[in-house]
Amino acid sequence: MQLTDFEKAMLDGVNGRAKAAAMDLLVRYGEAVGAERLVETNNVAGAFNASTPSVKRIVDKGFDAVYSELNLDSDEIVEIPHMAVNTWQLITGIDNDNWALQGADESLVQMQRDSEAYLGERGVNMCATCTPYQVGNVPIKGEHCAWMESSAVIYCNSVLGARTNVEGKESTGAAALTGRIPYWGYHLPENRFGTHLIEVDIAVDDMMDWGLLGYFVGEQVEENKPVLNNIAHHPNMVKLKHFGAAAASSGGVELYHIPGITTEANTLAEAFGPHKAVKTIHYGHKEREAMYMKLQSATDRKVDFIMLGCPHNSIEQMALIAELLRGKRIHPDTALWVHTPRAIKQVAERNGYLRAIEAAGAVVMSDTCPAISRRLPKGVRVIATDSAKQAHYLPAIANVQGWFGSVTDCVRAAISGQWQGRV
Repeated sequence: MQLTDFEKAMLDGVNGRAKAAAMDLLVRYGEAVGAERLVETNNVAGAFNASTPSVKRIVDKGFDAVYSELNLDSDEIVEIPHMAVNTWQLITGIDNDNWALQGADESLVQMQRDSEAYLGERGVNMCATCTPYQVGNVPIKGEHCAWMESSAVIYCNSVLGARTNVEGKESTGAAALTGRIPYWGYHLPENRFGTHLIEVDIAVDDMMDWGLLGYFVGEQVEENKPVLNNIAHHPNMVKLKHFGAAAASSGGVELYHIPGITTEANTLAEAFGPHKAVKTIHYGHKEREAMYMKLQSATDRKVDFIMLGCPHNSIEQMALIAELLRGKRIHPDTALWVHTPRAIKQVAERNGYLRAIEAAGAVVMSDTCPAISRRLPKGVRVIATDSAKQAHYLPAIANVQGWFGSVTDCVRAAISGQWQGRV
């Protein structure tokens, strides 16, 4: 790899052992993927916080040891300085307020809080959400980023037009200390053109529809770059958030284009650039119904647990849930957890949404979700969710049956205790 004089100095330890370890990791990573150089980044979103049993063995050596091993892949314990660039903590495993309801061990909660204090002192913004773009981290078109989290990456690349690959704990840990990431993959303009044309032959409007379309697209194109044509209704942030999360779950989509809607292409020609579509795929009523049925892994209509907010809910989603629950009560045999970033939870509280949701017997959680925490209420057998991503992952992760449907379907199930949703 070709390094600048500044990067060589970091690698040689001129700026301290931590930055040298970070540069060593980035050089090894870059060489492995065939990158010719590094690129500057001032936007890192990764997983830095420590709140799992496996981390306990390291914590006794101090949080420098945790960062060295988990975020720098370093056997040497190095003293971690302040982050060099804008750095954000993504979603964590424990809600600091509702940890007892999650069934988390109190020692892990304290470890997470201690870790947050350590990271905060070093400039890691503890936003703890899978949707950093909802709470202030909104990179501009063309900006080079180093982000983890598949649903965040696809939104960053596609909707915002910033540039990132799906990074890991180690590469984001190194990028935060150096402001560098290997220049490969979706950082290169020539790798950002579409590959597959998706002809959308039916109207796709509500959030559930966008989740179903995303699940279909990911399954069809896998890790390629779809271009959606014939979109009749202009989607908002919430719909694109759910589309991307679904496409990244059923496939490995990190970038898509919707000409005239997403950032990098006003026309089909711009979306494909110098290339032609390698395949044209149609999405209609038959495909929509097939995806809906595929996301239903349940047979028992008695629902124990309803999960809303994956990716984390926006304020408008919180308002909708509050309206649907206002004056109602959750069925005594069901639990409803609503997940949103802590910053949005504070707005929901000021608006009275929180009061309406909690008065119905539901719980609003921040910082985490069941797919990350792997924590559900005790005895859960059947779940329902408005998230194609959760419907894809949670049944396998938690060994439960799963229903997928609209927000209204899920709230009705929470109130009645029975699933009545339909395509």
